[in-house]
Amino acid sequence: MIHPILLCGGVGSRLWPVSRGLFPKQYINLVDPDESMLQQTISRLAGLELAPPIVVCNDEHRFLVAEQLRQLGIDDATILLEPMGRNTGPAVALAAYAAQLKDDTATLLVLPADHVIEQHHSFQAVVAQAAAVAEQDKLVTFGIVASGPETGYGYIERGEKLDETSFAVARFVEKPNLATATEYLATGNYDWNSGMFVFKANTFLAELNHCAPQMAASTKLAFDNRGGDMDFIRIHAEDFAACPSDSIDYAVMEKTDNAVVIPLDAGWSDVGAWNSLWEVSEQDDNANVCRGDVMTHNVSNSYIRSDQRLVAAVGVSDIVVVETADAVLVADKNQVQDVKHIVNQLKADGRDETHAHTKVYRPWGSYESIANDRRFQVKRIVVTPGQTLSLQMHHHRAEHWVVVSGSALVECDGKEFLLAEDQSTYIPLGHKHRLSNPGVIPLELIEVQSGSYLGEDDIVRFEDVYGRSE
Repeated sequence: MIHPILLCGGVGSRLWPVSRGLFPKQYINLVDPDESMLQQTISRLAGLELAPPIVVCNDEHRFLVAEQLRQLGIDDATILLEPMGRNTGPAVALAAYAAQLKDDTATLLVLPADHVIEQHHSFQAVVAQAAAVAEQDKLVTFGIVASGPETGYGYIERGEKLDETSFAVARFVEKPNLATATEYLATGNYDWNSGMFVFKANTFLAELNHCAPQMAASTKLAFDNRGGDMDFIRIHAEDFAACPSDSIDYAVMEKTDNAVVIPLDAGWSDVGAWNSLWEVSEQDDNANVCRGDVMTHNVSNSYIRSDQRLVAAVGVSDIVVVETADAVLVADKNQVQDVKHIVNQLKADGRDETHAHTKVYRPWGSYESIANDRRFQVKRIVVTPGQTLSLQMHHHRAEHWVVVSGSALVECDGKEFLLAEDQSTYIPLGHKHRLSNPGVIPLELIEVQSGSYLGEDDIVRFEDVYGRSE
């Protein structure tokens, strides 16, 4: 049986300021207003006979993954938590070990969770073709039929034709310059490297052991020493840290003699930057893509997105404007690959805008920073019905809570009491406290923090139903 493997480890830095470390692009409704990119990846498989998915993700994103799967009605997925990023080679190895536990003849369909494929039937037909080739102990990758001399993708050169749909891989090549990409396109013998694969788990692991034995040994040890964490599988951190960091291409596909490429022409995009998102989105009569509260006059060929405020543009073309609560990006649409330089500068300056939004999702709900200064901060907190925050205390801040809607069960220094709408309470510095939502509607409250230090790391947890460390 085919086991979908969903790789969720990317951060999508070129889609900043929307995509950030705590909430990267695969969990955002970037293309479809109703589904995240992860959910779209799963939905396009509907109709195929598949085993439950195996998701490989960052530990910080585990509750995002679980909630988005729940929204799709999926409650039997395997969620593997990587303690740190080690690129796609180790991630696929972990998924292969997990699949073999359930099915010793498992075939893996490896999919990045942040791609767009518009033609689902064409995609599924190629998956079926690839699965048949994989039965011959081949490692199959999909080569995207190139629509232009793209310099942002790696390429695969086709070798000997094996049957009507598949070719031996002659070689993988790095991202070329424009002249080289144009030459590739003229030959008709090069495809874009999609990063999607189909192969049997045991075939891949045998090739991994042959081509990258240290990676094979480290991932096997880390998986064997795994632990449980609620509904998640937690990979052993120390063993996984010893694993080399490398892509599946470098570790295996470029070294094996059994690599096969099948061309895929199904409206694919990796949505790697804002111009890619403009290309795959519905455009108006002036070739503009506008999202949110946007007004334009004499504007063309542009992507303009507002998350919070009115954005107005006049007399411009070929630009990208992206507004969020705490950042605004303005860029030439032909230079959006260079957004990564802004992200790198923000990281070098120690700024938090690359890591978190003003609205941060937690397993119990979310919080959003509304206002802050040197010794105070105001947050809007939303707690999902039936959920509870950890029992905790703070060394440097006190908190005032005002209930806006719903009901709150408050525990403070061992005493419990209920708060209804328009009621409030005070949590002194150093007091153990906990907040729960006992109701059937979301609890919304305003929290005013005051003190000498207001960072999120000033939390001492004593009990936590979500298994977060103390």
